[in-house]
Amino acid sequence: MHIAFVEIMPGEREHIESGLPQGSETTFSEEKLTAKNAATYRDADIISVFVNSQVTKEVIDLLPNLKLIATRSMGYDHIDTAYAKTKGIRVCNVTTYAAHPVAEFTFALMLAVARKIYPAYDQLREGTSYNIRDLQGITLSGKTLGVLGTGRIGKTVCGIARGFGMNITVFDAMPDVELAASTPLTYASLDEVLSAADIITIHMPYTPDTHHIVNAAAFARMKKGVILINTARGELVDTHALVAAITAGTVAGAGLDVLEGERALKDETTALSNEQRGTDYRILAANHFLIDHPAVLVTPHIAFSTDEALREISRVTALSISNFIANIDQSYV
Repeated sequence: MHIAFVEIMPGEREHIESGLPQGSETTFSEEKLTAKNAATYRDADIISVFVNSQVTKEVIDLLPNLKLIATRSMGYDHIDTAYAKTKGIRVCNVTTYAAHPVAEFTFALMLAVARKIYPAYDQLREGTSYNIRDLQGITLSGKTLGVLGTGRIGKTVCGIARGFGMNITVFDAMPDVELAASTPLTYASLDEVLSAADIITIHMPYTPDTHHIVNAAAFARMKKGVILINTARGELVDTHALVAAITAGTVAGAGLDVLEGERALKDETTALSNEQRGTDYRILAANHFLIDHPAVLVTPHIAFSTDEALREISRVTALSISNFIANIDQSYV
């Protein structure tokens, strides 16, 4: 079988190749998969992508031999899984690699925003000023942390929060009974979590049901001065509502590793030249507002990105592909 790997990052190829069956016919490329270049991979039986490749119906139709799409990510909203299923194409993801890296990064953002670390650094770098008048932060200990979603990452966040001495209140449509029994936290309704939390962190999957789950109505329920952290998916938050909440002072600070419409932001040059259809320019402008705002810290979707996580992504992806080739039972999306 011909296996094509796209969006390859430094170090990935070596780890992937070591886990594939000997003699596998493989190609590797740093470019993302698009409708423009899909024909390059028309002979591929298996294609492995990352989150910037939009595997749409159009792209799938340009890959006539395709039997498996292996995304090297936990999320798979960049793949038209429903259409793939109608074509008999399997889709697999990586479900176990990033709990600790993402949870740790969540607290990196949380501490950076709560203690105004970036403004302090920027102040010294730009003007060598030791005036600390505008750099007073807050202590995490004793604060109420609202965790939206208690999957692997959310549970790991709760464990770290205990070490900081935080009070933990959580929302999940399917509460984890074992977590509730083993960890001093409180499951509550979404409204209750939003209204009680001093800091809110999002760890939910993105689905049609969770689209804009943090919206204008949600911000209206929050305490004035709340901090918002999002390392999950940008589309979970209504960007315009977030801008309004920051402007009104409801949200005192935000740490965002993901943004709604971030793919257009990454490809801003093509978006502005009308090569990228469907771009929401209002969201693009709102994202620039967030990036430029002194109370907001935006990072380019790197919460997962550690040496250890990338090795695990490569290992699990290679194993999933090997199992598919060998017709060994495994879970698919």
